[in-house]
Amino acid sequence: MKEIERKFLVKDLRLKEEAHHSYEIKQAYLQKDPAKSVRVRISDNQAWLTIKGISDKQGLVRNEWEYAIPVSDAQELIDLCERAIEKTRYEVKYQTQLFEVDVFHGQNDGLIVAEIELQNESDQVKKPDWLGKEITGKTKYYNLALLDFPYEKW
Repeated sequence: MKEIERKFLVKDLRLKEEAHHSYEIKQAYLQKDPAKSVRVRISDNQAWLTIKGISDKQGLVRNEWEYAIPVSDAQELIDLCERAIEKTRYEVKYQTQLFEVDVFHGQNDGLIVAEIELQNESDQVKKPDWLGKEITGKTKYYNLALLDFPYEKW
């Protein structure tokens, strides 16, 4: 399955008032190769194992497979990993589009990233005023990269 998404920095947290859902996420990586990562995630009392391939040159499209797994298995897998990413995700509808906004915690505190999944690479993004600079394809913002070089060290 292809994942097509664009990412942006967020200027401020006014979006919290517009969010229709929020939840905590904890995730870690079993395979940390940028060309093929394997992630385990717990969120909203559910868990998934996700395999992602390398992104295209623009960082817009990549292969992704996601499978539901028991939460207890996911916690054991996270415990095997050196470090985990923790964040709060807000789902915010803007016009006809859904933004997933991640407010990072721990060593990545202060970083706020919005992403939007698209049906086609040519889809236009309708930008709310809280949306900042586009960071699609900037690997330092990838969750995988934030484990080894967290935001607090930038």
